[in-house]
Amino acid sequence: MKKSLRLALAGNANVGKSVLFNSLTGGSQTIGNWPGKTVEKAEGVLKFRGRKIDVIDLPGIYSLSAYSVEESITRDYIAKEKPDAVVNVVDACALERNLFLTLQLIELGAPIIIAVNQADLAERKGLELDLKKLSKKLGVPVVRTIATNGTGVKELVERAVETAERKRAAKKIMYGKEVEKRISELEKALAGFKLPYGTRFSAIKLLEGDEGIARLVNNEKVLARAAKLSREIEKLHGEPAPIVVSSERYAVASRIASECQTTTKPKKTSVGEAIDSIALNKYFGYPLLALVMLAIFFTIFALGGQVSAYLAWLVGLAKPIFASCFGEGILFQLIWGGAIEGFTAGLTVALPYLLPFFVILGLLEDTGYLARIAFLMDGVMHRMGLHGKAFIPLILGYGCAVPACIGCRVLEKFRDRFVTAVLSTLVPCAARTVIILGLVGAYLGVEWALALYAFNLLVIFVLGRLARVVLPGETTGLIMEMPSYKVPSLAAIFRKTWLRLKEFVYVAFPLIITGSIVIKAFEVLGFLAPISSLLSPITVGWLGLPAVVGITLVLGVLRKELALLMLAVLLGTQNFGSVLTPIQMIVFTLVTMFYIPCIATISALVKEFGWKKAACVTLFEVVFALLLGGLAYRLLPLFGV
Repeated sequence: MKKSLRLALAGNANVGKSVLFNSLTGGSQTIGNWPGKTVEKAEGVLKFRGRKIDVIDLPGIYSLSAYSVEESITRDYIAKEKPDAVVNVVDACALERNLFLTLQLIELGAPIIIAVNQADLAERKGLELDLKKLSKKLGVPVVRTIATNGTGVKELVERAVETAERKRAAKKIMYGKEVEKRISELEKALAGFKLPYGTRFSAIKLLEGDEGIARLVNNEKVLARAAKLSREIEKLHGEPAPIVVSSERYAVASRIASECQTTTKPKKTSVGEAIDSIALNKYFGYPLLALVMLAIFFTIFALGGQVSAYLAWLVGLAKPIFASCFGEGILFQLIWGGAIEGFTAGLTVALPYLLPFFVILGLLEDTGYLARIAFLMDGVMHRMGLHGKAFIPLILGYGCAVPACIGCRVLEKFRDRFVTAVLSTLVPCAARTVIILGLVGAYLGVEWALALYAFNLLVIFVLGRLARVVLPGETTGLIMEMPSYKVPSLAAIFRKTWLRLKEFVYVAFPLIITGSIVIKAFEVLGFLAPISSLLSPITVGWLGLPAVVGITLVLGVLRKELALLMLAVLLGTQNFGSVLTPIQMIVFTLVTMFYIPCIATISALVKEFGWKKAACVTLFEVVFALLLGGLAYRLLPLFGV
C-alpha cells in the first residue's frame, strides 16, 4: 500500500473545482506558477487514513486539444507525470457539455473518478442523474458531490484511493464505424512507438491534426498514413476530420447524458433566472450594480467608523492607567508611543474597515454576483480597449493589488494583461480604503470619500484610453460561463476572510509596531527633523503637507496602510482633524491612492512582467501621484475647499 498518493483535479471552468480543492486541502495550499508558464499552479496536502495525498488543481479547460497553455499543461501533467488518480469534476447542471472533456480523459487512459458536482443545483432545476448507469456507461466510479458544504467529499476520496490502488482502466468509448476503423489502423501503426499519451489518444489526435503529437511521432510514413486517413474521413463526411471527431464525441456525450439524466418536471423559471432577468438587463442591471456598490461602501464606512471610534475610546481609557504605571519618561514614550500606539493604530484604524470589506468580497464571489459584474462591465472595458474579463482583476484590486496582478492571467493577450495589471495597481485596495475612509470619510464626510472614488475611476478610465493609443491592438470579445447563483457558505466566507486578513495581522502588525518604535526612537534621538527636512521640498513645498509626512510616504511603500498609521504616530494623535486641514487630508489621500501600492505589488509586477516593466510602472505611479497631489493643493482652494 502506497503511503503517498498524487491526486489531480481536472474539469471545465466554473464547475466548483477550486471549491472542491479548498474543501480537500484546507489551509495547506501553496500557490505558484507551472514551470516556465504564467498559469497559476495550486497544490495542497490531504491526510486520509494514514496516507499523505498531494492534490493538484489543474487549470480549468474544455478539451485536451493543446490549443491553449492551460490545455497543454493539463494533458502533459496527466500523461507524463502520471498522477495516481484524476478526479474529473463535472457540473451536474451541464452534464452533456462536461462529458466532452471526460471522453478525452478516458481516451488519454487516465485513472479517472468522476465527481458530479453542484448536484443540489441540478436537483432544484428538476434534473435527476442515475449515477450507477453513468458509472456503467463510462466504466469509472461516479460520486455525487456538493463541494460548498462537503457532501460526498469523503466518498470521493475513498473512490480515488481505490482507483489509485487498482489502476482500473475506464471503458473504451467507441465512435462511428468509419472513424473507429481509421483509429484502429493508426493504433496498429503506432504500436511500436513509446508515446507518453498512449496509442489510442495519439491516434485520435493525429487524425485531428495535432502538431504536438506529430512532432513526438516524427515518422514520415506514419504521419503520411495519418494524413491519408484524415482525408478519407473528410471525403466520407464532407467535413474536416477534426470537426468529424469532435462531432463523434459530442454525439456520444449527448447519448450518455440523455440516457443517464432525466427531467422530473417541466422546466420553470428558476429564482436565479428571475434574478438575472434584472441583474443582467441592459436597463436595470447598471442601476442595480450602482446600488450594490453604494450599499457596500456605506456598510463598510458605517461599521468601520463605529468600531474604530469605539476602539479608540477604549485605547484612550487605557493610556492614563499605563502612564501611572510607567511614568512619562523615555521608557513610556518607547513602549506606549512606539509599540502600543503602533499596535492600537492598526487595531483601531485599519482592521475595522478591512474586516467588513473582505467579508463582503467573499459574499460577492460565493453568490456568483462577481461574474455578473464582469459581464455588465464588458462594454466599459472595451471602450478602454480592454477585454471584458479585465474587470475581474480590477474588482480584485479593491481587495489587494497582488491577486489583482496575478488575476490578469485570465486575459489571453500580453498587452491586455499588462495594461490591466497597471490599472489594477491604481485601484484603491483595502489598505488605501483604510486611508480614504479613516481620514477623508471620517473627518470631511462620506461625500468627499465618494468623490475621491469617483475621481479614481475617472483617472483609471482616462489612462486606459491613453494606453489604447500608446499600445494599440484588438481585444477579443468576452466569452465566459455564468455560474449559477448559490447560497454562500458562511464558514467558507469566514475562512477566506481570515486568509486575506491573516497577511495583515501577521505581516503588517509587526511592521507597524517595529516602525512605530523606530520612529519614536528617532524622535527621542532627534533624527526625524533632518529626514523630514530632506524631503520637505516635495512634502512642504510641492504638496503643502507637514514635513513629517515624507517619512510616512516612504514607509507606505512597505504597506500602504502604514502611511496613515505612521502618520498617527508621528503627529502624536489619531484625531487627524486637529492637526491637518481639509486640503491636506485630500492631498495626502490622493498621493497615497495613486502611488505604487506596496513592495508586494512591485514583487508581483516583477514576477509577471519582469523587473524593467515593474520599475517603469513604479516610477510612473510615484511621479503621477506627486503631480496630482501638487495640482490638487493649488486647485482645491479655487473651489472653496
